Formats: sequence, structure tokens, C-alpha cells
Amino acid sequence: MLLRQLIQLSDDFERHMGKELTVNPTDLQAMQHLIMRGPMSPTDIAKALGMSTAAATVVVDRLTKVGHVTREKHPTDRRGIVVVPAPESVARAIRGLLPMITGIDEVIHEFEPQEQAVITEYLRRVVKVYRESIPSAEDEAAHAEVRT
Repeated sequence: MLLRQLIQLSDDFERHMGKELTVNPTDLQAMQHLIMRGPMSPTDIAKALGMSTAAATVVVDRLTKVGHVTREKHPTDRRGIVVVPAPESVARAIRGLLPMITGIDEVIHEFEPQEQAVITEYLRRVVKVYRESIPSAEDEAAHAEVRT
């Protein structure tokens, strides 16, 4: 099935990006969140990755060590810090992504607007199925309570 092949290729591309940036899959996910959202607190990173704050601190430590992020004072909370993606790392990631994004953009523009609408609706529905197939943190906690 083509959708399965697309998903596999997406996974392969993420592994490639991780190698290019010399990070593991978890650290790459953290970088993706930081690039998309901008500076985040370690707690927000933990929530985005579905892990403890202690585990997120280890991720941030690794990313700091290789120069992909810096820790800076929180702009409004004197006691807090934010994790900021390094501009050079963001540029490297974008350079890696841009050819693929451009290619995909060119492909969609080969279709008529009505065809684009059908493709968009199909992908919207696929995304919905995926989201509905992933239990939320609350669902997982409730399920864990039932088992104990």
C-alpha cells in the first residue's frame, strides 16, 4: 500500500536527519518541537515528548552538549529557563528539509484545485484516524489504574 510506503519513507527520512544532525530519535523529536514552536521550557519539552521532566532534562543536556540548543533565562519567570534552538542547527535542519518540502510542493501543484481538495481531504481523514488510534495520556493513566 502506498500510504504504508510513505510512512516508512518518512521514518527513513527522520533517521537520515538524525544522522545528519548527530542526534538520536528522541533528541530529533525535541529539536523538531523547538524548531516548530520556538523556545520552550523543559517541562513543555517533557510534555511534548511524553516523558518525565528528568528524562527531558537529559535530552536537553545532550542537545546542549552538541551545540543544538542553549538554556536561557525565561523572559517572564525569573526562576525559569527556556531551551532555545541554536540558529545554526535550525539552518542545518531546514537545509536538509527544504529539498523534500519543495519537491512535495511541486507535486501537489501538478494537480488541479479539485484534485488537490480530494487529496487534502484524504490526508485530513488519515491524520484523524492516526490521532484517534493514539491514546491520550489521560486514557493511558486510566488504563494503568484499571490494571493495578
